[in-house]
Amino acid sequence: MEATNEFDVDFDGTVAVITGASGALGSAAVERFLEAGDTVCAVDVIEPTDEDSLLDIDPDDEPALAFYEADLTDEDDVAGLVERVVDDHGRIDHLLNIAGTWRGGDHIEATALDEFDFLVNINLKTTFLASKHALPHLQETRGAIVSVSARSSLEGGEGDGPYRITKAGIRLLTETLAEENRGTVRANCVMPSVIDTPMNREMMPDADHDTWVDPLEIADVMAFLCSDGAAVTSGAAVPVYGEA
Repeated sequence: MEATNEFDVDFDGTVAVITGASGALGSAAVERFLEAGDTVCAVDVIEPTDEDSLLDIDPDDEPALAFYEADLTDEDDVAGLVERVVDDHGRIDHLLNIAGTWRGGDHIEATALDEFDFLVNINLKTTFLASKHALPHLQETRGAIVSVSARSSLEGGEGDGPYRITKAGIRLLTETLAEENRGTVRANCVMPSVIDTPMNREMMPDADHDTWVDPLEIADVMAFLCSDGAAVTSGAAVPVYGEA
């Protein structure tokens, strides 16, 4: 499935912070927001030079693209990150909370606490901390937050309960941010089904990959949610299911 751009957004003069930028969806969002004219602050614990990174930093992208290494589960690190971004670029207009991971596992009674804590930290805590520390600056610019929930967060399931719980938490955090910042900062989230990534293809080699959603298509939706075209939309959980 080939992603296509069917709309234009203009983010000239604005600054986006994109977490999880070294992953498949994060790197797609970096590409989309750069294309729209944003100055992009790409954030991850995995540097672009790492073999596991999908983030490609072209010298031609500079100074519109800057990479920031940060541990988003550490509040001091997040506070320092936001301070560095504002010092470097003067503002924050868009926050994309993409950092996260998927883990299957056991039934609840057999789930180790460290596995539960791991998913809460990587999925929910990172979104909470980035939103918390970016908010004062987003309030100044009347900006937007877009986070990543999941279709599976809408109901319980067998074997990946902690993952679903964290993604449901992101959806409720989004609604809370929207309510608390009505008229100043818009907060929405997207709910993917299965994203077509190299890791997912490796984990599910026999699945119908043609029904999965392309990361660039999700990035298009995230860009729209940050744009003036979605000025009346806040607190939404937007399905991005592809054909799955």
